[in-house]
Amino acid sequence: MAKNEQRRRALADAGLGVLAREGTRGLTHRAIDEAAGVPIGTASNYFRSREALIAGLVDRIGERLAPSPDDLERRASERPSRALFADYLRDIVRRLSEHREVTLALFELRLESSRRPELAAVLGAWQRAGFEADVAFNESAGLPGGRREIALFHYAIDGLLLDRLTTSIDPDASTDEVVDALVAGLLPEG
Repeated sequence: MAKNEQRRRALADAGLGVLAREGTRGLTHRAIDEAAGVPIGTASNYFRSREALIAGLVDRIGERLAPSPDDLERRASERPSRALFADYLRDIVRRLSEHREVTLALFELRLESSRRPELAAVLGAWQRAGFEADVAFNESAGLPGGRREIALFHYAIDGLLLDRLTTSIDPDASTDEVVDALVAGLLPEG
């Protein structure tokens, strides 16, 4: 029987919600069924094992957090500059902030990957692919900075989002101002 992709996405979204609220210990097929409001056994029909479930959640995180093709095309057509790079980073932070539950689920998976090598392999491959896509976009758009700077921005954005989604060290600081300061501090002039 062919699986319904819309239901698969809905189950994955429910799984991301469970993961964000309950952590990895609360992530079960049954908990996903309950969160999605479907009959018990539905999630395990779509994701046969815990490994398949985690892989499905990682794929869904990528779908939910990806920039739109139109947005990438618009940025690629603009004149390269530090301001454009800052705009791109603000968009990344916006998407991660607007999809709070998805971002928290991603952080949960990253923490769990430090304890489970099989998860580290899946998540690591996904993260490296995302990093390489960012580097490729940066190069194709002619934006300033190279691999090292992109890596530094990943580290900085992860910290910024962890701060914004949990207990902030400075909740009154403007996120846009933080991004502008990161760009000014990490990207060379010119």
